[in-house]
Amino acid sequence: MLVLGIETSCDETGVALYHSERGLVGHALYSQIEVHAPYGGVVPELASRDHVRKLLPLLKDVLEQAGATRGDIDGVAFTAGPGLIGALLVGASMGRSLAWTWGVPAMAVHHMEGHLLAPMLETEPPAFPFVALLVSGGHTLLVRVEGVGAYRLLGESVDDAAGEAFDKTAKLLGLPYPGGPELAKLAQQGDPTRFRFPRPMTDRPGLDFSFSGLKTFALTTLRDSPQDDQTRADIARAFEDAVVDTLAIKCRRALEHTGLTRLVVAGGVGANRALRERLQSLLEQRGGRVYYPRPAFCTDNGAMIAYAGFRRLQAGQHEDLHIEARARWLLTDLPALAT
Repeated sequence: MLVLGIETSCDETGVALYHSERGLVGHALYSQIEVHAPYGGVVPELASRDHVRKLLPLLKDVLEQAGATRGDIDGVAFTAGPGLIGALLVGASMGRSLAWTWGVPAMAVHHMEGHLLAPMLETEPPAFPFVALLVSGGHTLLVRVEGVGAYRLLGESVDDAAGEAFDKTAKLLGLPYPGGPELAKLAQQGDPTRFRFPRPMTDRPGLDFSFSGLKTFALTTLRDSPQDDQTRADIARAFEDAVVDTLAIKCRRALEHTGLTRLVVAGGVGANRALRERLQSLLEQRGGRVYYPRPAFCTDNGAMIAYAGFRRLQAGQHEDLHIEARARWLLTDLPALAT
């Protein structure tokens, strides 16, 4: 089975082809960073228009990579939510229309399920069950995963997601868009002992997160400190340390709570070097293992959508002819696949 995957949930246009026996046979990704950089954040209308412009050229590129034609495609998967509704509708409309034209089934994919399953594209994928930390610009979730679709929410952010807090704090520090990677880069030059930020919600039981207060703490610290480059680097370091510590503490609690020893980390913040080092150390101490997608698949991409769609199409699921996109969509609402 050869499945086409389409990702347009936010500001990256992704197209990929996944084969049931050969694995990933083609993928292409276009980032809209240059489009949104002048505004310091994603402009939804511009994002939607750029997806319209880029999808067909990327599809042609991926078919050429795979040495395939449209007649070889057995199914089409597209991101249907959560995300920016206009951007989602571009990919959903194209994906559903292509499937109808080609006479193949279509599958609407949950964006976060795509991230959760992205490590399955690697040469040593995790076995079920495991704990998943899904950490991105829009979501921070801890999930117990028994199988595809068999998800139990353990904890989530009650306000800003970790990636959102990174981006907002980077903006306070005057860093260019996208801010998260820039803040992490600046933090490498910071003094880890100069400032200490709180580790929110770690002084109480539970697995929920809160990161909005860290942004306010960074703003207050910046206002009360000398305005120089080293101070900005020190604040970036203190902020990153606080986020990493908080995520690690909650992951440890989740592993203790479930009794599991496998941790999957996915989403854009999963590419953060400090977070990876901390979680690697944590799992080694516990005799477990942490799994990541390759860095290129931490951010939004078509490969994860093609794979997630393949798993559900293979199980006999498919969409009817209506086109639907969801700005909000609970991961736990997805049906579980039979094991």
